[in-house]
Amino acid sequence: MHIRNAAIEDLQKIKQLYREVARQPGGIARGEEEITNEYVEDFLVRSIESGLIIVTEHPEDPEALIGEMHAYNPGPAVFRHVYSHLTVVVHPAFRQRKIGRTMFTIFLEEIGLNRPDIGRVELIARESNRKAITFYQSFGFLIEGRLEMRIRTSEGSYEADIPMGWQNPNFEFE
Repeated sequence: MHIRNAAIEDLQKIKQLYREVARQPGGIARGEEEITNEYVEDFLVRSIESGLIIVTEHPEDPEALIGEMHAYNPGPAVFRHVYSHLTVVVHPAFRQRKIGRTMFTIFLEEIGLNRPDIGRVELIARESNRKAITFYQSFGFLIEGRLEMRIRTSEGSYEADIPMGWQNPNFEFE
C-alpha cells in the first residue's frame, strides 16, 4: 500500500474511485451520476491549494486508487485556521483492511506535525452511520451538535447530520 499526496493528474482516478464508492448504499452522500469532472476538480484543486489531499494507490494496478482523503480551507480569512469538508473514501473491495485508519493517521499526523497554523479539522457524518462516528471519535473528533433533517434518504425519510471537529494539539495561536 502506497499513500502519497494527490496531484491534479489524479482527477480521473479519483473520479473512478468515487463512482465505485457511490454505487454502494451509504458509501458517500452523492449518487454516481453526481460524480462529475467538475465536482472532483473542485475539491481536488481546493485541497491542493489550501488544504491536504492524499491518495492510496492500488497495490497491483498503477492506474487505480483504492483510497482518497481530503480537507481544505473554506475560504474567508476568519477561517484560515480551519480545514473543512473532510472526506474519506475507500474502494468497497478494500474495506476492512485498515486503509481508512492508516489514511486518517497519516492525515492528522501531517497536520499535527507540519501545520501548526491549522487548529481545527471539521467533518459531517450522517446520524445513521454510527460506525463512522465511532471511528472518527477514536481519532479525537468530538460531536458538536445535530443538523436536523439535513439528509433525505433514498426511502424519502429524513435524518440528522452530525458535525464533528478535531483540534490540532500543536496549533500555534497567533
